[in-house]
Amino acid sequence: MRKPETVKPKPVYRVLFQSQGSLYELYAAKVDQGGALYSFVEVEGILFGSRGGVLVDPSEERLKSEFAGVKRTYLPLHSIVRIDEVEKEGVNKIVALAPGQGNVAPFPSPQGPARGKP
Repeated sequence: MRKPETVKPKPVYRVLFQSQGSLYELYAAKVDQGGALYSFVEVEGILFGSRGGVLVDPSEERLKSEFAGVKRTYLPLHSIVRIDEVEKEGVNKIVALAPGQGNVAPFPSPQGPARGKP
């Protein structure tokens, strides 16, 4: 007797990144290195769940309109805070960061050579 084949669920990724003073949390079907664009992360298939409730989350609605018609987006590597593979998708959201508050900081970028020195 054959064992029933188990279907491996497709991975879901949670991507946290900073943009214009806000922290974005997106759920996506695919995350990869931006092959054609050096130092970018490619995020494809942003997942917006169909929540059949009466409550509407304004930040998720804002994200839906911001990413409407976007097949994939490329995020600068220095804006990425974290990428996690999760069991299931959550709610996409935007959180405003107050200046000087919170524990999220961009990764330091390399400094070039000092001017006037060999």
